[in-house]
Amino acid sequence: MKSKTYPYVMTAFAAAIIAVLAQITIPLPLVPITGQTLAIGLVVTILGTKYGTLSVLVYILLGAIGMPVFSGFSGGFAVLVGPTGGYIVGFLVQALVMGIYMDKLGYNYVQAIISNLLGMIVTLSFGTIWLKILANISWEAAFFSGVAPFIVVGIIKAIIAAWVGIMVRNRLTTAKLLQQFA
Repeated sequence: MKSKTYPYVMTAFAAAIIAVLAQITIPLPLVPITGQTLAIGLVVTILGTKYGTLSVLVYILLGAIGMPVFSGFSGGFAVLVGPTGGYIVGFLVQALVMGIYMDKLGYNYVQAIISNLLGMIVTLSFGTIWLKILANISWEAAFFSGVAPFIVVGIIKAIIAAWVGIMVRNRLTTAKLLQQFA
């Protein structure tokens, strides 16, 4: 029997996972390294485009209204218009791009790694453009502040999100728990 609420409960749970992993932070001068992109990669790899993206949207909306879900237990509209706002907005596009990619090419380890890497590029692009405009810095400075420190860590997070995400997705599929998302 299909439950109408199950996908939405999982969506809320996934938004909570993003909020929890956002608190894993390595401080850097302008933009910290956080667990947010890892969490988004996991959520989209497991739940797919519709509910993965919805989870990210819920997470962003919770933060926008002031819930302390962003890194460093921060929240509020000021965070969205601050130096990290472009990355946060990029999370939503990251989720869409990743989900659409895997919908078209399959939910397997190789495609999940590629999808997570594409997602990383999307988020870093949004974040860097926003950082350049907001901080009124050169493209070179924006790249070295907003992209360079995140490349190696981003690749590692993409691989972890793909591996764990596909493993969990396969187990949920075997247990027939993802059928309720159709």
